[in-house]
Amino acid sequence: MAGVTDQDIGALRAAARPLTGNASDYDALLDLVGDARFVLLGEATHGSAEFYDERARITQRLIEEKGFTAVAVEADWPDAWRVNRYVRGEGADADGRAALSGFERFPAWMWRNTSVLAFVEWLRERNDASPRNKAGFYGLDLYSLFTSIQEVLRYLEQVDPVAAEETRRRYACFDHYGEDSQHYGYAASVGLSESCQKGVHAALQDLQQRAFDYMQADGASAEDAFFYAQQNARLVKNAEEYYRTMFRGRVSSWNLRDSHMAETLDALARHLGREGKPARIVVWEHNSHIGDARATEIGRQGEWNVGELARKSYGPDACLIGFTTYDGRVTAASEWDGPAEHKQVRPALPGSYEHLLHRVGMERFFLPLREPGAAREVLMEGRLERAIGVLYLPRSERQSHYFMAQLARQFDAVIHIDRTSAVTPLDATGGWHSDEPPETYPQGL
Repeated sequence: MAGVTDQDIGALRAAARPLTGNASDYDALLDLVGDARFVLLGEATHGSAEFYDERARITQRLIEEKGFTAVAVEADWPDAWRVNRYVRGEGADADGRAALSGFERFPAWMWRNTSVLAFVEWLRERNDASPRNKAGFYGLDLYSLFTSIQEVLRYLEQVDPVAAEETRRRYACFDHYGEDSQHYGYAASVGLSESCQKGVHAALQDLQQRAFDYMQADGASAEDAFFYAQQNARLVKNAEEYYRTMFRGRVSSWNLRDSHMAETLDALARHLGREGKPARIVVWEHNSHIGDARATEIGRQGEWNVGELARKSYGPDACLIGFTTYDGRVTAASEWDGPAEHKQVRPALPGSYEHLLHRVGMERFFLPLREPGAAREVLMEGRLERAIGVLYLPRSERQSHYFMAQLARQFDAVIHIDRTSAVTPLDATGGWHSDEPPETYPQGL
């Protein structure tokens, strides 16, 4: 890895567009988007407030100025659908906080936080003011196996009780696992239990074969209800395979998960565009999902992701925008299913992209990467890139949170926020409010 020269820093500084909080901050980003139908907005952590807040600012402009009609997020389909009904003025929830209460599974703070709440309330107010052109909120992920089973059955009980009984019989294969998806996956993968694969495939096929009959009742509302049920049935099929293969290794399960999210995005685009006007969708996911995997060491190991699949499917209609940070605070856990903690983010490692962008000397900036130029050339060289998910393990920072990448191939643009703060959970515990002990790295190792 070659050293970084003052000329390199100067090239980055010349190309960077400072973000100052003005209404015009993202004019250059909207110009970059142009007529693209899919704008994928990343995050370098799952717990930094600025990433949520800036994605919201960008999304508001895309909805208001570019006609985007959906926000698709790295969240479970049924939980997000409840929010979707709220922002569209449907359902029984009195406010955004109630609509977000469906997010109970770890890590609840990812979507049950004050930043998401503010955006959800904005979206509801905006939709109330524009009833002919409402924008929705949807989930792409596949962890809701048992909730989705219940949603499929609930739908069928309303439209076809006989089919509901048959589907209940097919899904009964999961009854022995007490809604423990990983328990099922382990038992099926090592042959301790019969796989539920045939049953979930048959349930989806039967639902799809009856689509015409089920959608005759109430016009558009019947189409939406069927689409919701169909996506839950598809999720059950894909989640069954995901949990059954997760014990075979990271690559298999990762690829299944991102393939499901890409399939869901495509299905959503077709559903929203069914009246002839192509749908335009904003995606909120981690950088590791929306940056093109082919530009990373993870991609060279055989993994693909939503960003790569979107570029392959949609070409220039997909715009991938990453986020980076140098240091600050983050909401994250120390172990899976652990409590949300208010953690310090260590300064980025020398030689990393985050350290390089820190040297530009701006607190916040937007950096386009698509067009050839000196700045893009600087960011074509492979460097370390940091990824903090729902866990942050600073004592094993290099091994746990860094990978090699080519930033200029991974994204069409990047937004750098030098110091970030932790997102505030709606259900913050006393442990989250109490600060972490002072950082003692490296002596504290």
